[in-house]
Amino acid sequence: MSNRGLWSPALGVLRWVAATVFAGIVATTLSACSSTVLSEMPAAVGGLPAGAPERPATPMAYPAVHDMPPPREDAVLTDAEQKKAQDALLAARDRQTKRSNTVPRDDQ
Repeated sequence: MSNRGLWSPALGVLRWVAATVFAGIVATTLSACSSTVLSEMPAAVGGLPAGAPERPATPMAYPAVHDMPPPREDAVLTDAEQKKAQDALLAARDRQTKRSNTVPRDDQ
């Protein structure tokens, strides 16, 4: 038997693919360890442009997402108050329609 089977073209392609994948993994791993902040990079390489404002000295605080707002002091409208407000809005709409003297368009 000859050793020709060990050096077949398919095996060469497989080694090339494995080396490329390994190089990609190494490059990704090393770039994740980078301490360069994008704002410190030149604008030509993807950093901030020359006229960009400076970063604040202290980072902004996160909003308090779990704090509940205080209870409302205003009461919900009663049925009569809601009906009165709806009637007032409908009347205002009808007055505007009469004043405009235009036909409503379909493309709105």
